[in-house]
Amino acid sequence: MSILAPFLCGLIFGAGLLISGMVQPTKVLGFLDILGAWDPSLAVVMAAALAVSVPGFMLVDRSAQPWFAGQFFRPGKSGIDQPLVSGAAMFGIGWGLVGLCPGPALESLATLSPGIVVFVVAMAAGMLLHDLWQRLRPVVPRERQLASAADG
Repeated sequence: MSILAPFLCGLIFGAGLLISGMVQPTKVLGFLDILGAWDPSLAVVMAAALAVSVPGFMLVDRSAQPWFAGQFFRPGKSGIDQPLVSGAAMFGIGWGLVGLCPGPALESLATLSPGIVVFVVAMAAGMLLHDLWQRLRPVVPRERQLASAADG
């Protein structure tokens, strides 16, 4: 059962991407072209996603335990820091340049379009390099960072 729930969620997500046309980079680029032929359909998809997910999160917040797992896995960090901002900026720049984000890119692999394949390979390489960088970089204890910042 532990693999069935994510599999079904992925199928529903993928079907939603196909039905909404969000696997087409032209739709995304049309949404980002606010000074030209702006296409608001991505905003409608985002609003529909919020309309479904917000009640779902509210329901989960009232639950003591998840339905399909032994415990909740929630993010430990809630603050805004430099890695979050730089990662979001890189994601946004890549999304704006290509018109694809990871979900639609993976779904579009079925077309075997050379551009999509190159994008997904580059995306995977970037993820692997990030993981390698995270493992190899030295970790500075939080107390030491705060003391250094206070010292000036």
